[in-house]
Amino acid sequence: MNALEHDVRPWGEYWVLEDSTSHKVKHIEVNQGGRLSYQYHKYRAEVWTIVSGVATVTLEGEIKEYVAGEVVRIPQGAKHRVANNTKEKLIIIEVQFGTYFGEDDIIRLEDDYSRTD
Repeated sequence: MNALEHDVRPWGEYWVLEDSTSHKVKHIEVNQGGRLSYQYHKYRAEVWTIVSGVATVTLEGEIKEYVAGEVVRIPQGAKHRVANNTKEKLIIIEVQFGTYFGEDDIIRLEDDYSRTD
């Protein structure tokens, strides 16, 4: 995979595939049992396309499962998280839209790995 950036996190890993002034694209892999923090962003919205696996998504307190081919739209400022409660890897393509795409625009409300703000 030709990536601009790669990072390993406690829940899995991601690769940045494109990073421009108008958007950012990530390939995200969530390990079995992995769960991202319950978070929001001040400067960006996100669109997640589920590529494989089952994503258990919490969006503004509502929980729903999404499978390959389904899309999750996360408005700017909306509280959200994704979890992989299955035995297979969860793969998501994330497209971010907004005015700023830095990792410091993650406001963590809850986190399994003690990274809350």
